[in-house]
Amino acid sequence: MDVIRSVDTMHALALGWRARGKKVGFVPTMGYLHRGHTTLIELMRQRCEILVVSIYVNPLQFAPTEDLSRYPRDPEGDARKCQAAGCDVLFMPDNLYPPDFRTTVDVSGLTSRWEGAARPTHFQGVATVVCRLFGLVQPTVAMFGEKDFQQFTVLKSMARDLAMGIEIVPGPLVRDHDGLALSSRNVYLSADERARALTLHRALYAIRDHASPDAEVRKAAGRSILQCDGLDYLEIVDPETLEAAPVIDRPLRAIATARYGRTRLLDNVAVLPA
Repeated sequence: MDVIRSVDTMHALALGWRARGKKVGFVPTMGYLHRGHTTLIELMRQRCEILVVSIYVNPLQFAPTEDLSRYPRDPEGDARKCQAAGCDVLFMPDNLYPPDFRTTVDVSGLTSRWEGAARPTHFQGVATVVCRLFGLVQPTVAMFGEKDFQQFTVLKSMARDLAMGIEIVPGPLVRDHDGLALSSRNVYLSADERARALTLHRALYAIRDHASPDAEVRKAAGRSILQCDGLDYLEIVDPETLEAAPVIDRPLRAIATARYGRTRLLDNVAVLPA
Protein backbone atom coordinates (compact mmCIF):
# COMPACT_ATOMS: atom_id res chain seq x y z
CA MET A 1 0.00 0.00 0.00
CA ASP A 2 1.27 3.46 -0.94
CA VAL A 3 0.65 6.39 1.41
CA ILE A 4 0.36 9.73 -0.39
CA ARG A 5 0.26 13.11 1.31
CA SER A 6 0.79 15.40 -1.66
CA VAL A 7 -2.30 16.66 -3.51
CA ASP A 8 -0.27 17.03 -6.73
CA THR A 9 1.12 13.49 -6.51
CA MET A 10 -2.35 12.06 -5.94
CA HIS A 11 -3.78 13.93 -8.92
CA ALA A 12 -0.95 12.91 -11.23
CA LEU A 13 -1.37 9.25 -10.29
CA ALA A 14 -5.12 9.44 -10.82
CA LEU A 15 -4.78 11.02 -14.26
CA GLY A 16 -2.39 8.23 -15.22
CA TRP A 17 -4.88 5.57 -14.12
CA ARG A 18 -7.61 7.31 -16.07
CA ALA A 19 -5.48 7.46 -19.22
CA ARG A 20 -4.92 3.70 -18.94
CA GLY A 21 -8.62 2.98 -18.45
CA LYS A 22 -8.28 1.62 -14.92
CA LYS A 23 -11.39 1.15 -12.78
CA VAL A 24 -10.68 3.16 -9.64
CA GLY A 25 -12.69 2.62 -6.46
CA PHE A 26 -12.78 5.28 -3.77
CA VAL A 27 -13.80 5.32 -0.10
CA PRO A 28 -13.50 8.81 1.48
CA THR A 29 -13.25 8.91 5.28
CA MET A 30 -12.33 11.25 8.11
CA GLY A 31 -10.24 8.58 9.80
CA TYR A 32 -10.42 6.92 13.21
CA LEU A 33 -11.54 3.88 11.28
CA HIS A 34 -13.83 1.22 12.70
CA ARG A 35 -15.44 -1.93 11.33
CA GLY A 36 -17.99 0.13 9.43
CA HIS A 37 -15.22 1.79 7.43
CA THR A 38 -13.26 -1.39 6.84
CA THR A 39 -16.43 -3.10 5.63
CA LEU A 40 -16.78 -0.41 2.97
CA ILE A 41 -13.14 -0.86 1.95
CA GLU A 42 -13.50 -4.63 1.70
CA LEU A 43 -16.68 -4.32 -0.38
CA MET A 44 -15.08 -1.76 -2.69
CA ARG A 45 -12.07 -4.04 -3.18
CA GLN A 46 -14.38 -6.38 -5.10
CA ARG A 47 -15.54 -3.62 -7.47
CA CYS A 48 -12.33 -2.09 -8.77
CA GLU A 49 -8.80 -2.57 -10.03
CA ILE A 50 -7.26 0.20 -7.93
CA LEU A 51 -8.65 1.07 -4.50
CA VAL A 52 -8.05 4.49 -2.94
CA VAL A 53 -9.02 5.43 0.62
CA SER A 54 -8.74 9.02 1.80
CA ILE A 55 -8.39 10.24 5.37
CA TYR A 56 -8.96 13.92 5.93
CA VAL A 57 -10.76 15.68 8.79
CA ASN A 58 -12.52 18.32 6.74
CA PRO A 59 -12.76 21.69 8.55
CA LEU A 60 -15.41 22.98 6.14
CA GLN A 61 -18.09 20.69 7.56
CA PHE A 62 -17.61 21.74 11.18
CA ALA A 63 -19.31 24.82 12.58
CA PRO A 64 -17.27 26.97 15.02
CA THR A 65 -19.13 25.40 17.97
CA GLU A 66 -18.57 21.81 16.82
CA ASP A 67 -15.94 19.25 17.65
CA LEU A 68 -13.20 19.65 15.00
CA SER A 69 -10.42 19.84 17.59
CA ARG A 70 -11.92 16.92 19.56
CA TYR A 71 -12.45 14.69 16.53
CA PRO A 72 -10.54 11.44 17.28
CA ARG A 73 -7.47 10.62 15.19
CA ASP A 74 -5.32 7.51 14.83
CA PRO A 75 -3.33 7.78 11.57
CA GLU A 76 -0.98 4.87 12.28
CA GLY A 77 -3.79 2.54 13.28
CA ASP A 78 -5.88 3.70 10.32
CA ALA A 79 -3.04 2.89 7.90
CA ARG A 80 -2.77 -0.65 9.29
CA LYS A 81 -6.52 -1.18 8.94
CA CYS A 82 -6.54 0.15 5.37
CA GLN A 83 -3.72 -2.16 4.34
CA ALA A 84 -5.37 -5.18 5.95
CA ALA A 85 -8.66 -4.40 4.17
CA GLY A 86 -7.03 -4.30 0.73
CA CYS A 87 -6.36 -0.62 0.08
CA ASP A 88 -3.86 0.14 -2.70
CA VAL A 89 -3.39 3.87 -2.08
CA LEU A 90 -4.03 5.73 1.17
CA PHE A 91 -4.41 9.45 0.51
CA MET A 92 -3.72 11.41 3.72
CA PRO A 93 -3.18 15.07 2.81
CA ASP A 94 -2.10 17.47 5.53
CA ASN A 95 -4.17 20.15 3.81
CA LEU A 96 -6.56 19.50 0.96
CA TYR A 97 -7.21 23.11 -0.02
CA PRO A 98 -4.86 25.67 -1.60
CA PRO A 99 -4.55 29.06 0.14
CA ASP A 100 -6.72 30.81 -2.45
CA PHE A 101 -9.48 28.18 -2.48
CA ARG A 102 -12.82 29.95 -2.90
CA THR A 103 -15.33 27.47 -4.35
CA THR A 104 -18.23 25.86 -2.51
CA VAL A 105 -20.78 23.28 -3.62
CA ASP A 106 -24.40 23.58 -2.50
CA VAL A 107 -26.96 20.83 -3.13
CA SER A 108 -30.21 22.72 -2.57
CA GLY A 109 -33.42 21.19 -1.26
CA LEU A 110 -31.99 17.98 0.12
CA THR A 111 -29.78 19.90 2.55
CA SER A 112 -32.37 22.29 3.98
CA ARG A 113 -33.91 19.89 6.50
CA TRP A 114 -32.89 17.34 9.15
CA GLU A 115 -29.10 17.53 9.50
CA GLY A 116 -29.08 20.63 7.32
CA ALA A 117 -31.49 22.44 9.62
CA ALA A 118 -29.50 21.50 12.71
CA ARG A 119 -26.10 22.21 11.09
CA PRO A 120 -26.66 24.83 8.35
CA THR A 121 -23.13 24.80 6.89
CA HIS A 122 -22.49 21.08 7.22
CA PHE A 123 -23.58 19.73 3.85
CA GLN A 124 -21.98 22.55 1.90
CA GLY A 125 -18.70 21.50 3.54
CA VAL A 126 -19.34 17.82 2.82
CA ALA A 127 -20.26 18.39 -0.83
CA THR A 128 -17.29 20.70 -1.37
CA VAL A 129 -14.70 18.33 0.09
CA VAL A 130 -16.09 15.31 -1.77
CA CYS A 131 -16.21 17.24 -5.03
CA ARG A 132 -12.56 18.22 -4.60
CA LEU A 133 -11.58 14.67 -3.66
CA PHE A 134 -13.39 13.35 -6.73
CA GLY A 135 -11.36 15.74 -8.88
CA LEU A 136 -8.09 14.62 -7.32
CA VAL A 137 -8.74 10.88 -7.23
CA GLN A 138 -10.75 10.57 -10.47
CA PRO A 139 -12.72 7.53 -9.26
CA THR A 140 -14.93 5.33 -11.37
CA VAL A 141 -17.00 4.29 -8.36
CA ALA A 142 -17.26 5.66 -4.82
CA MET A 143 -18.91 4.19 -1.75
CA PHE A 144 -20.52 5.99 1.18
CA GLY A 145 -22.03 4.27 4.20
CA GLU A 146 -25.78 4.39 4.76
CA LYS A 147 -25.25 5.28 8.42
CA ASP A 148 -25.19 8.93 7.29
CA PHE A 149 -28.21 8.40 5.08
CA GLN A 150 -28.89 12.05 4.27
CA GLN A 151 -25.23 12.54 3.36
CA PHE A 152 -25.36 9.56 0.99
CA THR A 153 -28.50 10.96 -0.69
CA VAL A 154 -26.95 14.42 -1.04
CA LEU A 155 -23.71 13.12 -2.58
CA LYS A 156 -25.54 10.80 -4.96
CA SER A 157 -27.59 13.78 -6.15
CA MET A 158 -24.47 15.95 -6.52
CA ALA A 159 -22.68 13.37 -8.68
CA ARG A 160 -25.76 12.99 -10.88
CA ASP A 161 -26.53 16.69 -11.22
CA LEU A 162 -22.94 17.62 -12.10
CA ALA A 163 -22.61 14.72 -14.58
CA MET A 164 -19.48 13.50 -12.83
CA GLY A 165 -19.66 10.04 -14.38
CA ILE A 166 -18.98 8.42 -10.99
CA GLU A 167 -21.10 5.55 -9.74
CA ILE A 168 -22.18 6.27 -6.16
CA VAL A 169 -22.98 3.08 -4.25
CA PRO A 170 -24.28 2.64 -0.70
CA GLY A 171 -22.37 0.72 1.92
CA PRO A 172 -24.22 -1.06 4.72
CA LEU A 173 -24.74 0.45 8.14
CA VAL A 174 -22.68 -1.69 10.52
CA ARG A 175 -23.71 -2.13 14.16
CA ASP A 176 -21.78 -3.08 17.27
CA HIS A 177 -22.59 -6.25 19.21
CA ASP A 178 -25.25 -4.37 21.21
CA GLY A 179 -26.91 -2.82 18.15
CA LEU A 180 -25.42 0.67 18.41
CA ALA A 181 -24.53 2.02 14.97
CA LEU A 182 -20.75 2.20 14.66
CA SER A 183 -19.43 5.76 14.65
CA SER A 184 -16.10 7.37 15.38
CA ARG A 185 -17.94 9.59 17.88
CA ASN A 186 -19.00 6.62 20.02
CA VAL A 187 -15.64 6.94 21.79
CA TYR A 188 -16.97 10.11 23.46
CA LEU A 189 -19.81 8.25 25.25
CA SER A 190 -19.56 7.49 28.96
CA ALA A 191 -20.79 4.08 30.13
CA ASP A 192 -24.14 5.56 31.15
CA GLU A 193 -24.50 7.52 27.92
CA ARG A 194 -23.73 4.46 25.84
CA ALA A 195 -26.36 2.45 27.70
CA ARG A 196 -28.96 5.14 26.99
CA ALA A 197 -27.77 5.47 23.39
CA LEU A 198 -29.02 1.95 22.74
CA THR A 199 -32.55 3.38 22.84
CA LEU A 200 -31.87 5.18 19.55
CA HIS A 201 -31.76 2.09 17.36
CA ARG A 202 -34.45 0.42 19.48
CA ALA A 203 -36.76 3.35 18.76
CA LEU A 204 -36.08 3.03 15.05
CA TYR A 205 -36.65 -0.72 15.20
CA ALA A 206 -40.01 -0.06 16.89
CA ILE A 207 -40.95 2.21 13.99
CA ARG A 208 -39.78 -0.40 11.49
CA ASP A 209 -41.63 -3.27 13.16
CA HIS A 210 -44.92 -1.51 13.96
CA ALA A 211 -47.79 -2.63 11.71
CA SER A 212 -49.60 0.69 11.30
CA PRO A 213 -49.51 2.44 7.90
CA ASP A 214 -49.82 5.78 9.75
CA ALA A 215 -46.38 7.38 10.11
CA GLU A 216 -47.39 9.39 13.18
CA VAL A 217 -48.45 6.23 14.99
CA ARG A 218 -45.14 4.57 14.22
CA LYS A 219 -43.14 7.63 15.28
CA ALA A 220 -45.04 7.71 18.58
CA ALA A 221 -44.03 4.10 19.16
CA GLY A 222 -40.41 5.06 18.64
CA ARG A 223 -40.49 8.14 20.87
CA SER A 224 -41.86 6.07 23.75
CA ILE A 225 -38.57 4.14 23.85
CA LEU A 226 -36.05 6.99 23.57
CA GLN A 227 -33.98 8.03 26.59
CA CYS A 228 -31.78 10.86 25.39
CA ASP A 229 -30.66 14.35 26.37
CA GLY A 230 -32.10 15.92 23.24
CA LEU A 231 -33.93 14.62 20.19
CA ASP A 232 -33.23 16.72 17.11
CA TYR A 233 -35.55 14.74 14.86
CA LEU A 234 -37.23 11.37 14.46
CA GLU A 235 -38.91 11.11 11.06
CA ILE A 236 -40.01 8.74 8.30
CA VAL A 237 -38.88 10.05 4.93
CA ASP A 238 -38.81 9.28 1.25
CA PRO A 239 -35.30 7.89 0.56
CA GLU A 240 -34.87 9.96 -2.62
CA THR A 241 -36.37 13.34 -1.69
CA LEU A 242 -35.92 13.13 2.12
CA GLU A 243 -39.39 14.62 2.50
CA ALA A 244 -41.52 13.43 5.43
CA ALA A 245 -44.00 10.73 4.46
CA PRO A 246 -47.37 10.71 6.27
CA VAL A 247 -48.34 7.24 5.03
CA ILE A 248 -46.18 4.16 4.81
CA ASP A 249 -47.26 2.90 1.41
CA ARG A 250 -43.84 2.27 -0.16
CA PRO A 251 -40.26 1.60 1.00
CA LEU A 252 -39.20 4.53 3.21
CA ARG A 253 -36.49 5.38 5.72
CA ALA A 254 -36.78 6.17 9.41
CA ILE A 255 -34.06 8.62 10.41
CA ALA A 256 -33.14 10.05 13.79
CA THR A 257 -30.55 12.14 15.58
CA ALA A 258 -30.30 12.44 19.35
CA ARG A 259 -27.80 13.73 21.89
CA TYR A 260 -26.36 11.68 24.73
CA GLY A 261 -24.31 13.97 26.91
CA ARG A 262 -22.19 16.06 24.51
CA THR A 263 -22.32 13.42 21.78
CA ARG A 264 -24.74 13.66 18.89
CA LEU A 265 -25.56 10.34 17.21
CA LEU A 266 -27.28 9.52 13.91
CA ASP A 267 -29.07 6.31 12.96
CA ASN A 268 -31.63 5.05 10.46
CA VAL A 269 -33.47 1.95 9.31
CA ALA A 270 -35.41 0.93 6.22
CA VAL A 271 -39.19 0.94 6.72
CA LEU A 272 -41.51 -1.17 4.54
CA PRO A 273 -45.32 -1.16 4.31
CA ALA A 274 -47.01 -3.52 6.73
